[in-house]
Amino acid sequence: MLANYFPVLVFILIGLIAGVAFLVLGTVLGPKRHYAEKDTPFECGFEAFENARMRFGVRYYLVAILFILFDLEIAFMFPWAVVFKDLGAFGFWSMLVFIAVLTVGFVYEWKKGALEWE
Repeated sequence: MLANYFPVLVFILIGLIAGVAFLVLGTVLGPKRHYAEKDTPFECGFEAFENARMRFGVRYYLVAILFILFDLEIAFMFPWAVVFKDLGAFGFWSMLVFIAVLTVGFVYEWKKGALEWE
């Protein structure tokens, strides 16, 4: 029974070895130029000009919600695609309605200007 898991173990070991090798090569061979602008902390694309408790604009949250929305869309579409042949017409039309609702929401956000940065 453990022989069934041997390819998984080999895959994990190769991944770990490759990851460690790339990190070591990057630190040894990579550039070591440090300057003040590069070392400044940043968060969410905003320049650090106030304290850590500053308020973010509403547009940041709208983009975050859109990301979650489309991330969930993909999370629903992968299992649907796997069992597509078993679902038949009902599965096809229900996914089509799901995508249509998401598309209407995306067009609404687009028309309201939620995707435009000032």
